[in-house]
Amino acid sequence: MGHRNIVLIFTASTGGGHNLAAQSLQKNLSRRGYDVRIVDTFKASSKILNKMITGGYEKMVGTTPKLYDLLYRKFDKMTAFQRGIFHVGTALISPEIMSLILDDSPVLLISTHPFVTNVLGRLKGMKAFHIPLLSIVTDYKFHGVYRSQNVNAYVVGSAYTKADMIERGIDPAIIYPYGIPVREEFEEKKGSSCSTDRTCGTVLLMGGSLGDKHMSVAFEALLQTEVPIHLLAVCGKNEAMAEKLSAAPWQTLRKNPKTTAEVFGYVEQISDFMSRSDIIVTKPGGLTTTEAILRGIPMLIPYTYPGQEESNAEFLEESGMGLRVQDISELPGVVDHLIKHRGIVEEMADNMNTAAQDYAPEKVTALCEKLIADYLAETSENSGQ
Repeated sequence: MGHRNIVLIFTASTGGGHNLAAQSLQKNLSRRGYDVRIVDTFKASSKILNKMITGGYEKMVGTTPKLYDLLYRKFDKMTAFQRGIFHVGTALISPEIMSLILDDSPVLLISTHPFVTNVLGRLKGMKAFHIPLLSIVTDYKFHGVYRSQNVNAYVVGSAYTKADMIERGIDPAIIYPYGIPVREEFEEKKGSSCSTDRTCGTVLLMGGSLGDKHMSVAFEALLQTEVPIHLLAVCGKNEAMAEKLSAAPWQTLRKNPKTTAEVFGYVEQISDFMSRSDIIVTKPGGLTTTEAILRGIPMLIPYTYPGQEESNAEFLEESGMGLRVQDISELPGVVDHLIKHRGIVEEMADNMNTAAQDYAPEKVTALCEKLIADYLAETSENSGQ
């Protein structure tokens, strides 16, 4: 392929999911010979804006979740006021974005973040470029910020997401329910591999890429199960949480003397941990949800970030793949019930295995190549006129 076959993937570091989706796409397209470059949009365009958005996101969901939820719902409607805010955001980001686009002459633009999708859509609507734009929706319910008449195609997590988008007026012809791109080790769908010991279950506890502050409460609660469990706690990049849980005297805290626990920080092969487990206790980020579905491991959700994760939890419950636990103190009883009644876990896993059949990373790659081929053909045709 020639030097012009460059693909730019725009992401943002508000949580780990957008970046992981970008990295997955980069690997798959690079294998097809494309020069794929990932751009951390806010970091590349403005240090102040990056600090406000990425740092502000983490601080807001952690300290003022109700405010974040309010803003999430307000921006879902995209009133004239919200559109005005995005107009300002576009003005701040666009010089750096346009410089990258003009310098690299890409054949495809991909966005894994709703804010960035909106900005790129606005620039395209202003005739700043004519390059095809693909938006990856990294949660299971559509949010108004993703909406743009200038997006050529949306890749979404499921038929559930597509139905939600159609109801909101998005053209079904441009919605492709091929699954949210995840880490490569999950692309080989293995389904559930529950432990063979029917009296003991393996429970995987996670807090997302940042290691949620609620993990320590959930960790101690899970030690109170009546049935013995093997508890695997993965703290992500939260080193302080890993140290705290490692120092916890779980042998004296556990209710059943046969219960065991292991604590880990950030792990690369989270797929292996899921394959070893019967149940995952975590917050339902879009990527974590997709990975759990591909491994057929039912989800218990005792805590969520407001906004999109609330919607993901709703999707999991409605689809019979997860259960909300309204209070962390209820976790031991729920886990006891599921381990004693394995049929419930197996039914939830079956629902996940069915949903996993629609996951098709090869179709995402094919869609990218079609968008590129159509664009190059159009460009060639216009240059010949």
